[in-house]
Amino acid sequence: MSGNGMNRRTVLATATAALAAPALAQSRAGRGIVEMGAREMVAALRRRDLSSREVMAAHLAQADRLNPRFNAIVSRVDGEALMKQAAALDEDAAAGRFHGPLHGLPHAVKDTAPVKGIRSTQGSPILRDNVPAADSLVVERMRKAGMIFIGKTNVPEFALGSHSFNPLFGVTGNAYAPDRSAGGSTGGGAVALALRMVPLADGSDFGGSLRNPAGWNNVFGFRPSFGRVPSVPNSDVFWQNFATSGPMARTVEDLALLLSVQAGSDPRSPFSLTDDPSMFAGPLERDWKGKRIGWLGDLGGALPMEAGVLDTCVKALEAFRAIGMTVEAATLSEPAQDMWRTAVTLRHWSVGADLQGFYDDPAKRALMKPEAIWEVEGGMALTAPQLAAASVGRTRIYQAFRAAFERFDFLVLPTAQVFPFENATRWPKQIAGVQMDSYHRWMEVTLPATMAGLPVLAVPAGFGGARHLPIGLQIIGPNHADLAVLKLGHAYEQASPWIAAKSPAALNDVTRG
Repeated sequence: MSGNGMNRRTVLATATAALAAPALAQSRAGRGIVEMGAREMVAALRRRDLSSREVMAAHLAQADRLNPRFNAIVSRVDGEALMKQAAALDEDAAAGRFHGPLHGLPHAVKDTAPVKGIRSTQGSPILRDNVPAADSLVVERMRKAGMIFIGKTNVPEFALGSHSFNPLFGVTGNAYAPDRSAGGSTGGGAVALALRMVPLADGSDFGGSLRNPAGWNNVFGFRPSFGRVPSVPNSDVFWQNFATSGPMARTVEDLALLLSVQAGSDPRSPFSLTDDPSMFAGPLERDWKGKRIGWLGDLGGALPMEAGVLDTCVKALEAFRAIGMTVEAATLSEPAQDMWRTAVTLRHWSVGADLQGFYDDPAKRALMKPEAIWEVEGGMALTAPQLAAASVGRTRIYQAFRAAFERFDFLVLPTAQVFPFENATRWPKQIAGVQMDSYHRWMEVTLPATMAGLPVLAVPAGFGGARHLPIGLQIIGPNHADLAVLKLGHAYEQASPWIAAKSPAALNDVTRG
């Protein structure tokens, strides 16, 4: 059955009949298609119950209807050209030539990833006219798998911060409240996904960029283990291992399908993992009775939280108990303040190294946002002993997680310390009366797992706060336990039917857009 209860063949028949019907009938047929899951859609395309043209038309119509209000997809490709690409895939399908496991799916790539022939700006005026001559590795893999790229998804400038606004394209609105932040840096991807403009989304994650937007838009986002999805091209393949690409989806099964395409070793990346990525496309069922969840909460009171965040997340923990797991309070041996100091130092060094070339050009520096300049200048001020100490600190963080996993099978944290804030707010200046001393301090909750290089799945936790808006949970697994984390997320999802039921109100608003 499709996401709205329609049989696949009924969806096709309705869509076909709508070609000669009024616009409202076309809209309803298209929604039947866009509500389908990615695995379901791919299967229908393989059977030729659906055509790539029908899938493309339905998603382009959805983007035309909703994107003007939410601003999730930018640098859109001409619709006629996209329909020609879809027609070519249909011709290949008719001849039995399928391009890969994602054959015929429309997709918008995060605007930090180079895509051949499509403007790729990173949200910066410096790169306003940048049109790459080649794909990044993860984009190349998605293209070879059969995806058709319809444009890019909006990001914060240089992907810095978890609020997706920039001077080129403006702000992306939350799928559940367009006047509120979508999160970031994969904010455009999360919103386009939640609003059914695309069946899947890709992104990248350093300080929660695949986790916070997922939590704030009631979808799933996965930060893979270090080395699972190689970062290629990359000028530094040894030390620059904080950020990683990964998938987003409306179900864990769909997310795992995209990961099966993104993952896999590459000789240009010396630490890339050699496991067969097809394992992620298989069944995700598993018995969890007797396994243990460690609830880290606010790290023993070290992290300020907006009222309602912890209550909402604690309520969501019941889903783990429902599948037979035990849930107990947990702690990490490394103090939160020390983990923060380590993360800030290494982020200064990493981000500063990436942006140094722009900073060194006065004309380009004038176009950089203050947060980017702060990162570069912070990196320039670092000494060798400080970097060495931070590297040792990162090791302590990893060992603290390893020690916790001797008692617990998985650890859980909120995806953010606040609910989605107003779009006009650049970043939260205080939480629960505690002042935030940087543009990303309010996302401190995501950085320990980043520093440890562990697999983390963001799952919806529920709705709370004054506006009853979404928040998520981070499910953190041991080193390289990506598949186990996804299997647990799948079981959590099955025990939480409210996730699929809580769709954005805009999806049911036929009169606006």
